[in-house]
Amino acid sequence: MIITDTHTHLYSEAFEEDRAEMMQRAFDQGVQRFFVPAIDSTYIKSMLDLEAGYPENVFLMMGLHPTHVKENYKAELAIVEEWLAKRKFYAVGEIGVDLYWDKTFLKEQQEAFAHQIRLAKKYQLPIVIHCRDAFDEVFEVLEQEKGEGLFGIFHCFTGTMEQAQKAISYNMKLGIGGVVTFKNGKIDQFLHNVGLEHIVLETDAPYLAPTPYRGKRNESSYIVNILQKLSSIYGMPEEEIAEITTKNSKDIFGI
Repeated sequence: MIITDTHTHLYSEAFEEDRAEMMQRAFDQGVQRFFVPAIDSTYIKSMLDLEAGYPENVFLMMGLHPTHVKENYKAELAIVEEWLAKRKFYAVGEIGVDLYWDKTFLKEQQEAFAHQIRLAKKYQLPIVIHCRDAFDEVFEVLEQEKGEGLFGIFHCFTGTMEQAQKAISYNMKLGIGGVVTFKNGKIDQFLHNVGLEHIVLETDAPYLAPTPYRGKRNESSYIVNILQKLSSIYGMPEEEIAEITTKNSKDIFGI
């Protein structure tokens, strides 16, 4: 059984003390493919080091995270462009809009999001969307950029059935992670109405650990708890869900 974690921050400082052991725990559970999103330029070296350590398993994205869109965002976007021109990445991400912490840079976040969608189209890459308290603002940009060449993953999907359908209409898969295991997560109540062909698995480690680890540091091996939950939602064996969601990830990332 091959499991794909489509969104995991393996280079995070949270794994500084035990990264090798954490990776081995994931391998032991059958997690063999790890797609790693960017945050900003300060993390690029850590990402490249991680890839060098696990060249068969780790696949990098490039992008500017919306919470890191500040006064210097144009300089950061120039670095994203420089790296995309320089070498292979598997997606532009994570990109989007986050209004949970701060609404100051909403205009700039949307501008950076649209700009990076256009970069993804240029390089024929998927996008990986971060959306927090900002469905309307994200959909506004997707509507403006929709059409040929727009595809990817709506990471950490936590919306309603209507929002799920809207995301799918923009050629997005839904990234399902720890929230599906939460008592108040809500998406478990309608997910069975979303075809599995629209779903990929993710952890967002070290964030959003699934039950029973909620509140603790998340890691990629915990994806099996998400897999178990989807098995019960869809009434299908875990192996089959792993196979379908891994195929979906291959359709998106091309590998």
